[in-house]
Amino acid sequence: MDAFLVRGGKPLSGTVRVSGTKNLISKVMVASMLSDAPSTFTNAPIRLGEVDITGDIAKSLGTEITMSPEANGTLTIHTPSFATTIVPERFAGLNRIPILMLGPMLHRTGSASVPMPGGDKIGVRPVNYHINALEQMGAKIEFSNNYFHCTADKLSGTHIVLPFPSVGATENIIMSAVLARGTTIIDNAAVEPEIVELMRYLQKMGAIINLETNRRIIIDGVDRLKGAHQRIMPDRIEAASFACAAIATKGDIFIEGALQSTMMTFLNTIRRAGADFEVIDGGIRFFYKDRLKPLAIETDVHPGFMTDWQQPWVLLMTQAHGMSVVHETVYENRFGYTQELVKMGAQIQLYKSCLGGNPCRFKTLVHPHSAVILGPTKLKGSRIVIPDLRAGFVYLIAASLAEGESITTGIHHVERGYEHIQQKLAGLGVDIERIQVDD
Repeated sequence: MDAFLVRGGKPLSGTVRVSGTKNLISKVMVASMLSDAPSTFTNAPIRLGEVDITGDIAKSLGTEITMSPEANGTLTIHTPSFATTIVPERFAGLNRIPILMLGPMLHRTGSASVPMPGGDKIGVRPVNYHINALEQMGAKIEFSNNYFHCTADKLSGTHIVLPFPSVGATENIIMSAVLARGTTIIDNAAVEPEIVELMRYLQKMGAIINLETNRRIIIDGVDRLKGAHQRIMPDRIEAASFACAAIATKGDIFIEGALQSTMMTFLNTIRRAGADFEVIDGGIRFFYKDRLKPLAIETDVHPGFMTDWQQPWVLLMTQAHGMSVVHETVYENRFGYTQELVKMGAQIQLYKSCLGGNPCRFKTLVHPHSAVILGPTKLKGSRIVIPDLRAGFVYLIAASLAEGESITTGIHHVERGYEHIQQKLAGLGVDIERIQVDD
């Protein structure tokens, strides 16, 4: 199977261009299916495995897709009609996109059948928020043989209060509400930058949608949506990951396309840890300045410290002088990747307690959702199995930092979310090559 061989020990330096965000492109691809007119996306990360999976699901339903990597990552998508309203079983468990297709299919055909979604195994990500919301809007939903079977004559606006500001549920409700009869109010909605970008795209299509204060979104349903053009925003997760890689290796890199406006919490945290950055036209420069300071942080929904920044941050704190604490409050099982870092020499201890300023919703459960990291520690090369997308990038950073050679398998996970990852790391001075190894 494919693997990466990394010979570590050198600081990262140079320039890297961040791709369009994975967490937006697949969502606007689904949203485009609300209209029978074509839409075009530029700065699209079309070499991502996630885009391939989403595109294959859409094509199985009758969608036409063309991609032009030479034209600034241009993706054109068009669903003139649905050839079927059943997402094939072969897509079960690959990602969480099928559940988001319920709204477009219900609005345009009156029925939809999708398999139970999958995704990285980072904790329970139930779909009950999605299903409950659609039922409130008038859909009739049954679950059998690992499929959700849904029908609706016409979805109607309603008032939905989310128990937790779930990103996926918020996106699903928005896409289901834009063509619904009447007004939909979402309280305790997720308000991540990617969701705001999804709302901007839908507004271009003809939707009437407002982001109010206190996590409230109000949507007035319209009769029809048209196609639109959207430039995909740069990936703030990828930018933060490269920033941590540069600083952990005592390097200095310029991340072309990184946006200060979407990374302010991360930037403040970097500066508190004793590293630094410089916002320049076209991107942000990150660099090691002095010995790193340990910090105690908590992940949270936007505008808090993003849960997808947590893994590279933990790796960075293995190089800080002292004891750091990370309290994960979004997903209860997101520290599984630390076992491999410990094998490489990191000193990380996991706890079931809430080691943060406030108790979180996992406080009475048995999940290890807090980590204590003692640094600085030297890492040594190892053979590593990548379990999920975000852990994959962390292992590549760790391998770049470690003394000696590391072999990472399961690289399809990281390639699902990071476009041209081998070429980008090599361009920053990482000695990395693709090899074949036995299972």
